[in-house]
Amino acid sequence: MNVEVDFRSHIPIYLQILSQIKEKVATGALQPGNQLPTVRQMAADLRVNFNTVARAYRILDEAGFISTQQGRGTYVVEPPDREQVEGLRKASLRGLARTFLADAARMGLGPDEVGPMVEKLLSRWRATGSPPDDNETD
Repeated sequence: MNVEVDFRSHIPIYLQILSQIKEKVATGALQPGNQLPTVRQMAADLRVNFNTVARAYRILDEAGFISTQQGRGTYVVEPPDREQVEGLRKASLRGLARTFLADAARMGLGPDEVGPMVEKLLSRWRATGSPPDDNETD
């Protein structure tokens, strides 16, 4: 299975893995019953920490995209229903938000600085219909 990660991306690696597997399931590239690489094998192939892949697999398992069977492997299951997809989307968003806020705090930024910037960017997104990109200036 071809999964690629961008170590320079601002998107956490586990979310990159998660979204690529989810996309492969949605497009039919991965069919119900297909076996995924083991967590250890994918971690070795991608040269990432074992726990990073395990986190992505755990979220996908909880959302009903895959099923891990002790001693047998990890398999794609029947496509999830809307509620499961929504749960996965919310879990992914929560992870992104936590990572963003943790990064901001490490940079010494507080809620009073982060909040207005986020609101400004959200307003721009609402107005233009697309998220602001890295090339835009404030």
